[in-house]
Amino acid sequence: MPMPIPVFDHKELLTLNTNELPIYEDAMGPYFPGVDVQPLYLDPNVGVWCLRVRFHPGVTLPCHYHTGVVHLFTMSGKWNYVEYPDQPQTAGCYLFEPGGSIHTFSVPADNTEITDTFMVVYGANINFDAEGNYVNTMDASDITLMIDRLVKERGLEPAKYIRPGHAGYTVE
Repeated sequence: MPMPIPVFDHKELLTLNTNELPIYEDAMGPYFPGVDVQPLYLDPNVGVWCLRVRFHPGVTLPCHYHTGVVHLFTMSGKWNYVEYPDQPQTAGCYLFEPGGSIHTFSVPADNTEITDTFMVVYGANINFDAEGNYVNTMDASDITLMIDRLVKERGLEPAKYIRPGHAGYTVE
């Protein structure tokens, strides 16, 4: 069998050095304070989002339902799901979440460091308040709009992350 013909003519690897790119502090604004985001790959067409996310001590996200699978790697710090307090996730932990999972992400207030994570999410998070009422949906489209709005509001350079379609970056 012959070698397949490449779909894209890659002249260089599509790679990002997270140490050289900004992390957008308080990227979730007043909705989820204490959450810093670094977009790495956002694909609204197939609903995949890859982010580096830092959570400050005391952050608790709303209870949410995942429409697809999640791969979450904890690089530093500590967190747990409120529903699973006896299974804390610490530096080096990899967590696989099947689609249909429901849980509440929480970082202990007494953490002495920021919890640094890397996640690959398929689909959306459907967020609910403490009474189980729908709050909002967060997916690759929402995150793209959130990052674009944040960059504009703060007068920053456009965010650089890998995007689909032409196998390139948002900023060349």
